[in-house]
Parts: sequence; C-alpha cells; structure tokens
Amino acid sequence: MNGSNDIKWRAWGILPLVLLLLVSCDTGGSKKLNRRITLWRKDKIPYGTYTAYENLPYVFPDAEVSVNKTSPLNLGSSGGKKAYIIIVPRISPDETEISAMLNFVGEGNHIFISAFQYGDSLLHALSLRTGGGFGFSNASDSLRLSVYHPLTGDSLAFTYPGAAYDNWVSSLDSQYTTILGRDAAGRPDLVKFTYKGGGSMLLQFAPMAFTNFFLLHKKNKAYYEDVLSYIPGSVKEVIWDDYFRYDRRTDFSALRYIMKNESLRWAFWLLLLLFGLVYLFDSKRKQRVVPVIPGLRNNSLDFVKTIGRLYYQRRDNQNLTVKMSTHFQDHIRTRYNLSVTLSDPAFVDRLSDKTGIRKEFLQALMEDMQVLQNSPSVSDAELLALNRKLDEFYKYA
Repeated sequence: MNGSNDIKWRAWGILPLVLLLLVSCDTGGSKKLNRRITLWRKDKIPYGTYTAYENLPYVFPDAEVSVNKTSPLNLGSSGGKKAYIIIVPRISPDETEISAMLNFVGEGNHIFISAFQYGDSLLHALSLRTGGGFGFSNASDSLRLSVYHPLTGDSLAFTYPGAAYDNWVSSLDSQYTTILGRDAAGRPDLVKFTYKGGGSMLLQFAPMAFTNFFLLHKKNKAYYEDVLSYIPGSVKEVIWDDYFRYDRRTDFSALRYIMKNESLRWAFWLLLLLFGLVYLFDSKRKQRVVPVIPGLRNNSLDFVKTIGRLYYQRRDNQNLTVKMSTHFQDHIRTRYNLSVTLSDPAFVDRLSDKTGIRKEFLQALMEDMQVLQNSPSVSDAELLALNRKLDEFYKYA
C-alpha cells in the first residue's frame, strides 16, 4: 500500500473549496453548516462519506471496488481475498449474519466496521462491551482520537472541530483482541481480531473520523490511511457496504428484533416465566364458581295464603279461621308426624320439643285457635292477631 504518496490523494483537492463554503463561519450570509449525519457514500455534505468511498482506489490500487446491497450471507471468497468495509450509524446483524461474517474472515478475508452503536449479539460474539451503551455517547463539539502507526507503532493523534458522538470499548478479552487506537481519554476505540486463516475483523467506534469534514481537516487523511493500512494491500476486492445502511429484510418482526438483542431477549424470557408462575399459582388458589341453587318453595303455603286473601276479601273471617287452623294441623302432622289435639298439654310439650319454640307461645296459639274456631264471629283484629302468630310459628318451626 502506497499510503505515503500524496499523488494518490489528488481527489482530495476537489472537495476543500466546496467544503469550506459549508463549514466556514458565516456571520453575514445565509448559509449554515449542514449538520445532518448520514455517513452516506454519495453525500458531499460535511458528515457524509463521499471522500472516504471515492479514495478507496488510491488506498487499494490493485483491488476492485464494489458496493454490496445484499446480506452478508452472500459473501464468498471466490476470486481472491476481499475486504468488506461497513461505515454506518448502527449495525445490529442477526445470528445468521454474524455467523456468515465470522466464516468470511475465517476464510482469510477482512472486515472493517465503524459505527456509533453495535448490536448486543455482535458484541457478545466478540466478547466486547461498550462504554456508552445505546445512543450517542460523546456529544462534544470536537473529536480527538489516535491510532498506532502500523509500521512504527507510534501513537498518532488527530482532531477536528466537528461533532464527536464517539463511543469506546469498556471491556475486552486481551487474549484475542488487539487495541489499535484510543479516544481522547485513552479508552480503546479501534480494536482488531485476527483469525487463524489470515483474516481479520476491525471495529472502530468513532465513524465521524471517516466523514468529509474530518478527513479534509488539516492532515487528517493520515488517520484514514493508517487505519485502512491494517487491511493487507494484497486484497483483490474492496466491498463497500450498503446493506446495513437500511433494513432491507422483508421478514422483520418485533419478536425477531427482541430475540437478536441480548438484553431484550433476557427480559422477554423472564416476562414469560413470570406470567407462567402467576398462572400456575393463581389457578391453584381459585376454585370454580359454585352456582347458587335456590331452595324449594313451599307451594302449599303460597296456595293457603292466596286462599286466605280470597276469604279475607269476602270478610268471611270465621270460615278463614277454620281453614287456617286446618292447614296448621295438617302441617304439624305432615312435617313432624304428630297427632294434633289442640287442647292436650302433652301435644304442646311434644311440639315444643320438635320445633324448639317456647311452650308459652304454643299454648297461647292453641288456645286462640280453639276459641276462634268455636266463636260465631271473628273480628278483623282477632284474625290478624292469629295470622301474625301463625306466621311467626312458620318462620321458626
């Protein structure tokens, strides 16, 4: 790789004039800095990656440059070794895509990824943890970072007065991970994994360093050269990724998104387990609702009351008294199997024992019925008094 040759960077000379108009401080004019962060290879705005993409042929002069818009499942090693470059705001491949990428580097190819955010599944596969988690971590108005020179090993620092939004590695396995660059606080932000087949995977956590603004600021193009120098210049094809820029899958579902995110996946299974435990214990504590079965109605008593109202309306009180007495005696014989003799004290004793009603009350009831049955006439007050006593007897007997 002839990264030290300034001739190959002649493409850089076209953009500075345009970029200066975009990023210069404008006190009296109407133009302002376009602050959209696209990382798009066709965008010439400050935070696009037009410069990085267009200069791939000068960094890899012997390689063919192509654009990939399909899943990493379609990557192959036919035609020589390849380099797969991914610069996106967020990358979250699923398990099958991660497996395909690891197989790709296992065959001697190379992958370079630069993103603000990485999916949990990818970080877990590489035994990495990031310091910022989800979202942009460092929202300062300048970016400072360094990279170790691939030949001398010296730490070279670069900076620019633009947005940072960088992340860093908070935990890694030093047995398999090599640190190639650090942020302003000395935390790793560029790491490399080398595989037995000669392939490698590089992860960078400050993609703003590949934007037009950063690369055209002073001599920051050297950062671009040094980082990509860790990819062998002998590769036959350099593939720029457009697949992870958009979610092009047609089988996307909320469940699939949850299952490919480690934190959400654990929360999902714990929630299902909680619902299962609640259902298990709650179903044992509750019994089936027992329907209320109403008791049998005393239809004969209703019939007697109806007949009684009929006689009462006709004012035949003496006849009604006889009917009430006859029904009472029939009720005693049927329910308690007793021979009824109203004037017999022994009958009152037996009825009291059977019903639990006081003897004094029963004795008074028997005397009233005897008197009213033999009386030539019965007044309304006497009839109502007898009816109240009978109602009280039926209520407690």
